[in-house]
Amino acid sequence: MRKRTLIPLLVVLIVLAALGISLYLRANSPPEAARLLPEADAIVYIHLKTVRAATHFDATPVQRSSDFQRFIDATGIVPERDIDDAAFALHRMANPNGPNGPVAYSEVFVGSFDGQRLAKYLAGIATSHESYAGRDIYCIPLEGRTLRVTQLGYDTIAASNTPTAEQIHSMLDRSRASALSTPGSSLLAARYSEVPLLSQAWGIGHIGLPFAKDGYISILGLQLPLPEDTDLVASLRYSGSVRLRVEEIAPDAAAAQHTVETLTTLLNILRGLGSAAEPHNAADSAMRSILTSTTLEQHKDRAVLEATASLEQIKALASSNPTATENPPPSAPPAHP
Repeated sequence: MRKRTLIPLLVVLIVLAALGISLYLRANSPPEAARLLPEADAIVYIHLKTVRAATHFDATPVQRSSDFQRFIDATGIVPERDIDDAAFALHRMANPNGPNGPVAYSEVFVGSFDGQRLAKYLAGIATSHESYAGRDIYCIPLEGRTLRVTQLGYDTIAASNTPTAEQIHSMLDRSRASALSTPGSSLLAARYSEVPLLSQAWGIGHIGLPFAKDGYISILGLQLPLPEDTDLVASLRYSGSVRLRVEEIAPDAAAAQHTVETLTTLLNILRGLGSAAEPHNAADSAMRSILTSTTLEQHKDRAVLEATASLEQIKALASSNPTATENPPPSAPPAHP
């Protein structure tokens, strides 16, 4: 009688243990949108659902171009409302003067979509399509290159503007294997563990490639002492305030020290310029406060920059830019006339 009681109890304990391990691994594994991306030089991920809940950016009126409004009317997709996760793979191009420029992109979007309306729209603007792994890939000419778009599932869209179909095929292959918990690309496997826990947005790898000029990363016209292929781990986390952390993985401790010293000099110059005159508006005050909060430290072969800002400061900086008409993203399909 005792054995009959123990056996069901052991079965329950084993099931609970397996469930606990599964939940733990899922909580610590990269988000599926990132795991579906192909091999790349860099990965950027944004959990838009939590950002939307914190900032309510979807409630801000947006002035759209007529082409983008036609896209919304045809598909029913309002990006700021309907996209929950967005993951981007950056592919460095061998010829920076080619149709793709220095970087090509592959993307995965997860959210709420009407698959039939989207498929009808894509079929209407595509010049050709192919079938792969049981899915239709729509090939759309866009600014001298081909954008390939496919639906990976009822809530997931993939796109790529790379010169060949290899990357879109890879995403379809990973999608079929997702039930088996594919670990994702080699970059994701190597660097995701270094992303701070609960980060709503992060980037790993050579994320400075889109900002490269003359071989170095340039931000707002300011050249940084960081080569374009610098290995970085960057993250944004909101917990009452927005915390930015950027970590350079330098070749050695001396290189990390050089980065910290050079960036500290630049930071002090910017602080001096900011304090030389009274702030003219909320954006000036916000930038001064953010620069004051910025710290730079060296940890062996790592150079670490951290900064903090409130949501009000972020909104002040965003509102300081002139209102621009929203256009489709560079890799998004144009609206069909």
